[in-house]
Amino acid sequence: MKTVSLLVLTAVLVIAGAARAPAQEIPLDRDVKDAILLFKRSDSKMQKLFDEAAGYAVFPSIGKGAVGIGGAAGAGEVFEKGRLVGRAKMTQVTIGAQLGGQEYAEVIFFQTKDALRAFEESQWEMSAEASAVAAAEGASANAKYRLGVLVFTLAKDGLMFEASVGGQKFKYDPLR
Repeated sequence: MKTVSLLVLTAVLVIAGAARAPAQEIPLDRDVKDAILLFKRSDSKMQKLFDEAAGYAVFPSIGKGAVGIGGAAGAGEVFEKGRLVGRAKMTQVTIGAQLGGQEYAEVIFFQTKDALRAFEESQWEMSAEASAVAAAEGASANAKYRLGVLVFTLAKDGLMFEASVGGQKFKYDPLR
Protein backbone atom coordinates (compact mmCIF):
# COMPACT_ATOMS: atom_id res chain seq x y z
CA MET A 1 0.00 0.00 0.00
CA LYS A 2 2.91 2.34 0.77
CA THR A 3 4.37 1.71 -2.68
CA VAL A 4 1.07 2.52 -4.42
CA SER A 5 0.69 5.71 -2.37
CA LEU A 6 4.24 6.74 -3.21
CA LEU A 7 3.67 6.12 -6.93
CA VAL A 8 0.42 8.13 -6.93
CA LEU A 9 2.10 11.00 -5.05
CA THR A 10 5.03 10.98 -7.48
CA ALA A 11 2.69 11.00 -10.49
CA VAL A 12 0.70 13.91 -9.07
CA LEU A 13 3.89 15.88 -8.48
CA VAL A 14 5.13 15.15 -12.01
CA ILE A 15 1.87 16.36 -13.55
CA ALA A 16 1.69 19.40 -11.28
CA GLY A 17 5.26 20.32 -12.19
CA ALA A 18 4.58 20.01 -15.91
CA ALA A 19 1.35 21.99 -15.65
CA ARG A 20 3.01 24.71 -13.58
CA ALA A 21 6.13 24.98 -15.73
CA PRO A 22 7.03 28.65 -15.84
CA ALA A 23 5.81 30.43 -18.93
CA GLN A 24 8.70 31.85 -20.85
CA GLU A 25 8.23 35.61 -20.85
CA ILE A 26 11.39 36.21 -22.83
CA PRO A 27 11.16 35.84 -26.60
CA LEU A 28 11.74 32.31 -27.77
CA ASP A 29 13.12 33.40 -31.13
CA ARG A 30 16.63 32.02 -30.63
CA ASP A 31 15.46 28.67 -29.21
CA VAL A 32 12.85 28.37 -31.95
CA LYS A 33 15.39 29.13 -34.67
CA ASP A 34 17.76 26.55 -33.15
CA ALA A 35 14.95 23.96 -33.08
CA ILE A 36 14.07 24.62 -36.72
CA LEU A 37 17.73 24.14 -37.67
CA LEU A 38 17.85 20.94 -35.61
CA PHE A 39 14.81 19.55 -37.45
CA LYS A 40 16.25 20.52 -40.84
CA ARG A 41 19.60 18.89 -39.97
CA SER A 42 17.85 15.70 -38.86
CA ASP A 43 16.14 15.42 -42.25
CA SER A 44 17.48 17.27 -45.30
CA LYS A 45 14.06 17.08 -47.01
CA MET A 46 12.22 18.85 -44.17
CA GLN A 47 12.98 22.28 -45.69
CA LYS A 48 10.22 21.57 -48.22
CA LEU A 49 7.64 21.21 -45.41
CA PHE A 50 8.67 24.55 -43.87
CA ASP A 51 8.46 26.19 -47.31
CA GLU A 52 5.12 24.72 -48.42
CA ALA A 53 3.05 24.51 -45.22
CA ALA A 54 0.33 27.12 -44.69
CA GLY A 55 1.80 27.46 -41.19
CA TYR A 56 3.65 25.69 -38.44
CA ALA A 57 4.12 25.76 -34.67
CA VAL A 58 7.55 25.10 -33.19
CA PHE A 59 8.01 24.01 -29.58
CA PRO A 60 11.79 24.01 -28.97
CA SER A 61 11.73 22.40 -25.54
CA ILE A 62 8.95 20.28 -24.08
CA GLY A 63 9.60 18.72 -20.69
CA LYS A 64 7.91 15.40 -20.03
CA GLY A 65 7.84 13.11 -17.02
CA ALA A 66 5.84 10.04 -16.01
CA VAL A 67 5.32 7.36 -13.42
CA GLY A 68 2.17 5.59 -14.66
CA ILE A 69 0.52 8.99 -15.16
CA GLY A 70 2.49 11.49 -17.19
CA GLY A 71 2.56 15.16 -17.93
CA ALA A 72 4.36 17.47 -20.31
CA ALA A 73 4.47 21.19 -21.01
CA GLY A 74 6.24 23.60 -23.31
CA ALA A 75 6.01 26.94 -25.06
CA GLY A 76 6.61 27.81 -28.68
CA GLU A 77 5.93 30.11 -31.59
CA VAL A 78 3.45 29.94 -34.46
CA PHE A 79 4.23 30.95 -38.03
CA GLU A 80 2.07 31.56 -41.09
CA LYS A 81 3.98 31.21 -44.35
CA GLY A 82 7.24 31.73 -42.45
CA ARG A 83 6.06 34.90 -40.62
CA LEU A 84 5.73 34.90 -36.82
CA VAL A 85 2.05 35.40 -35.93
CA GLY A 86 1.79 34.24 -32.31
CA ARG A 87 2.92 32.16 -29.39
CA ALA A 88 1.49 28.92 -28.05
CA LYS A 89 1.63 26.78 -24.94
CA MET A 90 1.24 23.02 -24.90
CA THR A 91 0.19 20.76 -22.03
CA GLN A 92 -0.15 17.00 -22.16
CA VAL A 93 -1.54 14.33 -19.87
CA THR A 94 -1.08 10.60 -20.49
CA ILE A 95 -1.90 7.40 -18.66
CA GLY A 96 -0.46 3.93 -19.18
CA ALA A 97 2.73 1.98 -18.79
CA GLN A 98 5.29 4.77 -18.69
CA LEU A 99 8.29 5.79 -16.65
CA GLY A 100 11.02 8.38 -17.03
CA GLY A 101 11.70 11.92 -18.06
CA GLN A 102 12.52 13.47 -21.38
CA GLU A 103 13.04 16.75 -23.17
CA TYR A 104 12.03 16.95 -26.81
CA ALA A 105 11.29 19.44 -29.57
CA GLU A 106 8.10 19.36 -31.61
CA VAL A 107 7.00 20.98 -34.86
CA ILE A 108 3.42 20.88 -36.09
CA PHE A 109 2.85 21.62 -39.77
CA PHE A 110 -0.55 22.86 -40.98
CA GLN A 111 -1.29 21.94 -44.58
CA THR A 112 -4.08 24.51 -45.08
CA LYS A 113 -5.12 27.88 -43.69
CA ASP A 114 -8.22 26.19 -42.25
CA ALA A 115 -6.06 23.78 -40.24
CA LEU A 116 -3.95 26.69 -38.98
CA ARG A 117 -7.07 28.71 -38.06
CA ALA A 118 -8.45 25.75 -36.09
CA PHE A 119 -5.21 25.72 -34.07
CA GLU A 120 -5.36 29.47 -33.53
CA GLU A 121 -8.80 29.18 -31.95
CA SER A 122 -6.87 28.12 -28.82
CA GLN A 123 -8.92 25.08 -27.99
CA TRP A 124 -7.14 22.76 -30.38
CA GLU A 125 -6.29 19.31 -29.11
CA MET A 126 -4.26 16.51 -30.56
CA SER A 127 -5.63 13.16 -29.50
CA ALA A 128 -4.16 9.69 -29.36
CA GLU A 129 -5.26 9.10 -32.97
CA ALA A 130 -2.81 11.72 -34.22
CA SER A 131 0.67 10.34 -34.30
CA ALA A 132 3.97 12.14 -34.35
CA VAL A 133 6.80 11.09 -36.61
CA ALA A 134 10.29 10.91 -35.10
CA ALA A 135 12.47 13.27 -37.12
CA ALA A 136 15.20 11.36 -38.93
CA GLU A 137 16.77 11.47 -42.36
CA GLY A 138 14.11 10.66 -44.96
CA ALA A 139 11.18 10.64 -42.49
CA SER A 140 9.55 13.70 -44.04
CA ALA A 141 9.59 12.17 -47.53
CA ASN A 142 7.04 9.52 -46.54
CA ALA A 143 5.10 11.43 -43.88
CA LYS A 144 1.48 12.25 -44.73
CA TYR A 145 -0.78 14.97 -43.43
CA ARG A 146 -3.74 13.73 -41.43
CA LEU A 147 -6.70 16.10 -41.23
CA GLY A 148 -4.37 18.85 -42.45
CA VAL A 149 -1.79 18.31 -39.70
CA LEU A 150 1.66 16.69 -39.64
CA VAL A 151 3.72 16.41 -36.44
CA PHE A 152 7.43 15.70 -35.95
CA THR A 153 9.25 15.24 -32.66
CA LEU A 154 12.94 15.11 -31.90
CA ALA A 155 14.29 13.78 -28.59
CA LYS A 156 16.85 16.09 -27.02
CA ASP A 157 17.63 14.59 -23.62
CA GLY A 158 16.47 11.99 -21.11
CA LEU A 159 15.00 8.53 -21.32
CA MET A 160 11.35 7.55 -21.46
CA PHE A 161 9.66 4.16 -21.54
CA GLU A 162 6.12 4.72 -22.73
CA ALA A 163 3.07 2.79 -23.86
CA SER A 164 0.30 5.22 -23.05
CA VAL A 165 -2.69 7.14 -24.32
CA GLY A 166 -3.51 10.76 -23.82
CA GLY A 167 -3.53 14.01 -25.66
CA GLN A 168 -1.95 17.39 -26.06
CA LYS A 169 -3.86 20.64 -25.57
CA PHE A 170 -2.72 23.96 -26.98
CA LYS A 171 -3.39 27.59 -26.13
CA TYR A 172 -2.62 30.15 -28.82
CA ASP A 173 -1.91 33.86 -28.20
CA PRO A 174 -1.66 36.06 -31.31
CA LEU A 175 0.99 38.77 -31.46
CA ARG A 176 -0.43 42.17 -30.77
